[in-house]
Amino acid sequence: MAGWLRSVVLCVLAVAGSAAALAGEVSERSFASSLLGRPYQYSVYLPDGYASDTRHYPVLYLLHGAGGDHRAWAKRGDIRRIADQLIASGEIPPAIIIMPGCPGCWWVDGARESGERAFWEELLPHVARTFRVIDRREGRLVAGLSAGGFGAVRFAFKYPDRIAAAAALSPAIYSALPPSRSAARKQHAFMTMDGTFDAGAWKTANYTNLIDGYFAQPYRVPLYLSSGDHDRFGIAFETAMLFQHLFRRQPDKVEFRVIDGGHSWKVWCASIVGAMRYMFKFAARPGDPASPPYPSTVAGALAAPTVAASRRLTAPLDTTADPH
Repeated sequence: MAGWLRSVVLCVLAVAGSAAALAGEVSERSFASSLLGRPYQYSVYLPDGYASDTRHYPVLYLLHGAGGDHRAWAKRGDIRRIADQLIASGEIPPAIIIMPGCPGCWWVDGARESGERAFWEELLPHVARTFRVIDRREGRLVAGLSAGGFGAVRFAFKYPDRIAAAAALSPAIYSALPPSRSAARKQHAFMTMDGTFDAGAWKTANYTNLIDGYFAQPYRVPLYLSSGDHDRFGIAFETAMLFQHLFRRQPDKVEFRVIDGGHSWKVWCASIVGAMRYMFKFAARPGDPASPPYPSTVAGALAAPTVAASRRLTAPLDTTADPH
């Protein structure tokens, strides 16, 4: 049996065996968004035991891709089982996972919808009021796939004082312009009101316009990057370029993994495991909302240990691609 397939089989058996002992819950929620002019839908994972204790938890915001919505990570990424197993094995602490839905917004403020402002000004305060989250930088993580990876990188560079660590899986971060078949050219995030692609809006929103400002301020956001080696959009190359930029300036706070596969859920399900192991090393542990950070990620401070080699874990795989 091929090595990667054996890992998948062993993982499925391990996850199935742990389900009875530890089971978080995923539910769908919404609230009225004045910025979006519609209900803001999201899914939430609450760890096992959340209802029976009073602790505050670190929170991971998990962003979907261009073709996804608030159900994508729960339905296609099987995030509940992945989180249950990582928590049960002690590889990450118990945590809350928020999976917001903002189809086509790419997590930016476009001409038609304010996806970025809605995230920061409406979703985060709503989450802080509704759940026992550690509502400060050390308790907040952001990750995403494809267009969500684009958003995670943007947020890390634009709001480094609000995010403890981030991860970008197959991020659609084209350093020039998106290729002709990219969803970035077809969705409202980068369209003018007459429906044409706005190259200027893309360049303004992309990380290439933010990275100098990021390096000019004191905070450093540990960033986990990954891509499939057969990604048809050339994202492995684009991600490698971003890695090189970061490795020169924060070598102890960036990781890059290339995984066998394309632009698909097979890659993202495998990648999110390592990403979560990495990010949670920099997050506050469950406890009092004012508990001291662990560890500091201000530039020059001692970094958290890097991720050691460990056994592979993934969920049953949906191998279909997600447009981006």
